[in-house]
Amino acid sequence: MSKKSVTYRLISRLAKSPVLSTISFAAILLLIYADTMYTANTKTGDEVLPSSQITTPVVATKIEEGTENEDPLIPPSKESVDERMEWFRRKLPELEILKSNDELSEKFQGRVSKLFSNNCSAWFFMVWLSTAKSFGPREFLAVDSLFSTTPEGCLLILSSSMDTPEGFMILKPLIDRGFNVVAVTPNVPFLVKNTPAEPWLDELKSGNMDPGSVPLFNHLSDLLRLAVLYKYGGVYLDTDIILLKDLSGLRNAIGAQTINQVTKKWTRLNGAVMVFDIHHPVLLEFLKEYATTFNGDRWGHNGPYLVSRVLERLGDNSEHNITIFQPKAFYPVDWIKITELFKKPETEADSKWADDTVDDISRESFVVHLWNKRSRELKIEEGSVMARLIAEHCNICENIYES
Repeated sequence: MSKKSVTYRLISRLAKSPVLSTISFAAILLLIYADTMYTANTKTGDEVLPSSQITTPVVATKIEEGTENEDPLIPPSKESVDERMEWFRRKLPELEILKSNDELSEKFQGRVSKLFSNNCSAWFFMVWLSTAKSFGPREFLAVDSLFSTTPEGCLLILSSSMDTPEGFMILKPLIDRGFNVVAVTPNVPFLVKNTPAEPWLDELKSGNMDPGSVPLFNHLSDLLRLAVLYKYGGVYLDTDIILLKDLSGLRNAIGAQTINQVTKKWTRLNGAVMVFDIHHPVLLEFLKEYATTFNGDRWGHNGPYLVSRVLERLGDNSEHNITIFQPKAFYPVDWIKITELFKKPETEADSKWADDTVDDISRESFVVHLWNKRSRELKIEEGSVMARLIAEHCNICENIYES
């Protein structure tokens, strides 16, 4: 029974009782008003949340009809370039991610140095520019599988939303087991300082650049992965992956997403998994390409298409010492077929296919990319290829079927 129906019944009784005073009646009316205000203020979309769980959205916001999108990282739709730039100039003061000073830079560097002073076998990086609430079981499994394959590694998650008490509680099960993972609010100006991307960022912050129609967090995620690898060196990973093998033995590596089936030459690369030494010259080329060809209106232009453009232009230049892995290394299943990995086998033929697929991926792949845009809404079914792969590569395995 709802609070409102209970309160209504109390009022009905009050109307028939001469004992209770007018003051008591007014108090009940106040309860109705307070309950209504509480309900209105704790709704997120169609879900009612306890007040302790209400958070300010970092990326995902619901746009009510007739109101402007309040998230400074998501541009309003159906506006001209001039209107969008005017909107962006108004929103710039709210973009904490673009702000920096000596104190913030020292704090950022201090937290990074503290993490990497833990005798790490390898340095890993992820970027999360969405809300902590949206860092769900699927993303947690990505982190968990990392420490299953590389328990002595150290993971830095560049994220302002995860660098909060709420984010800490999400990662706490792994921290309590002694794994080295920390979320740190990214300092973009510090990370791009003295790189080809620094003038680009200055232009963006001036308000004289069109950020584009694609949400800015997509572009900043593309930039951060390149900048953090250039500054520190290590392994960058997207959050929609499952690690199957230790990557710490790889150097200066990137993976092909597709290849020409006849020539076996790559046709498209992807930056969801990248391994690079500190200050590697190819990373510098990536940052230069980002700054000089930035396009805020085309999804992927500043990300997977960027690494493809640069490495195609550089060609087979041995001085860069780059290993380009075949798709099976990092992208063993194409995004079109990824849904099959989540399904429970229904027939004997299905079971044989699942067995063969698990064996093949386990033998030849370092990582399975889950293509979240395609698979996020899929449930991992019991006995599926995905369930079996995860069960063999997790420390905290309780949430496999919730992800």
